[in-house]
Amino acid sequence: MIKQQLSQSLQQKLSPLQIQQIKLLEFSSLEIEDRIRQELEENPALERSDEWESPENEDTDSDTLEQTYESNETQEDIALGDYLTDDDVPDYTLQANNFSADRQYEQIPYAESESFHEHLLEQLRLRAISEKEMKIGEYIIGNIDDDGYLRREFAAISDDLLFQYGIDVSEKELEEVLYVIHDLDPPGIGARNLQECLLLQLNRRSETDTVQDCRSVLQDHFDDFTKKHYDKIQKGLNLSEERLKDAVKEIVQLNPKPGSAWENDLTSKLSQVIPDFVVENVNGELVLHINDRHVPALKVNREYSVLLTEYATNKKNQSTENKEAALFVKQKLDAAKWFIDAVNQRQRTLKSVMTAIMSFQQDFFLSGDETDLKPMVLKDISERCGYDISTISRVSASKYVQTDSGIYSLKYFFSEGMQNEKGEEISTREIKTILKECVDEEDKKSPLTDEKLMELLLEKGYELARRTVAKYREQLDIPVARLRKEL
Repeated sequence: MIKQQLSQSLQQKLSPLQIQQIKLLEFSSLEIEDRIRQELEENPALERSDEWESPENEDTDSDTLEQTYESNETQEDIALGDYLTDDDVPDYTLQANNFSADRQYEQIPYAESESFHEHLLEQLRLRAISEKEMKIGEYIIGNIDDDGYLRREFAAISDDLLFQYGIDVSEKELEEVLYVIHDLDPPGIGARNLQECLLLQLNRRSETDTVQDCRSVLQDHFDDFTKKHYDKIQKGLNLSEERLKDAVKEIVQLNPKPGSAWENDLTSKLSQVIPDFVVENVNGELVLHINDRHVPALKVNREYSVLLTEYATNKKNQSTENKEAALFVKQKLDAAKWFIDAVNQRQRTLKSVMTAIMSFQQDFFLSGDETDLKPMVLKDISERCGYDISTISRVSASKYVQTDSGIYSLKYFFSEGMQNEKGEEISTREIKTILKECVDEEDKKSPLTDEKLMELLLEKGYELARRTVAKYREQLDIPVARLRKEL
């Protein structure tokens, strides 16, 4: 039986401005700079504010926007993007040589370092090989990853060459071309696994007793070497402890990732850390600065406001074209105001959250000593500044603060807490620091097991379970005792 029924429900939905504010909170300094630049390019009603303007003018614009749209148009009439067409592009931008006669064109020199694959191709083209082998070599080099390894099977490469370029090549021919690539710099390039990579590098070394021992270790006892079973290697190769020590020392000096010396431009840019905050210790008082160099002051374009005002005062006898133009202008002005409000709200939120963190961790910011870090979770900062925990999480992501003792990620200050034997609340970061010191000071010939580390921490007043010690050790990227063993 089909019947109609009315029901009432309450749903919570985010407004476009709230969604925009949430997205901007997650952006780092470089990302917010790119986002602002993108908005300036896409929205002609938004521009940089290079000069100070009175708030009275801003209020007038706001009133005009409200008064202008008292007509019967619905929100669907001004939906974002409804009036973005190719006709919006000014004709003059499509014309060639659109410059004044006295304009001087200065060419900015641009330099880009040679990429890893370009370096290999340049060497390959100097080799005396056939045209077919050259194409095969170029394709193989294109399949070498950033670490310098060829991780694809010959069968897959052979199929690709046949389907894409019509080159029928056997696995033996691929092997011969790969031997040529193995002879390129840096040594070890084009290896299919770590063992082959290290052996290729050894082949470039002068032939000595130590190099011969290294080759024997890698060829016959590679698994034992990776697991640091030195006793098995010594017995299997009948080597003295001194010769084995020299061989291991020689092997660890080899480069396990020969392609890592080349860093592409994107990786280089992403590795740059630009602090969002600066905290200074001025005579025992903490001073907070927001790094807003990447966030320029923004304002609404005055010409667009004037256009909308003219439409508001002459709404009678307006043509359809003028009406659509007015709707387009209002949509752009609204988008500009929303974006300016979102950016300003982002800056206020960042300052409020960082002020709360600085207040909570005041002792650390004054001393720079990790042991002064207090246990702190997202809820602690949420209660101090009045924002939701999700907002605190977004602010702390990809944000950095510069202090007198260095640059730290905001996530660095968040850690769980526990009590020591005196009943004092301490941060787990303090425990990790002491754990790392214990490992650094251990006898490398007989490294400390997790059980021994647990006993040492207990002696220092930190009662932890063995599995907790293992968890902290893994978080510090410290391998197990067997893999830390040295001769």
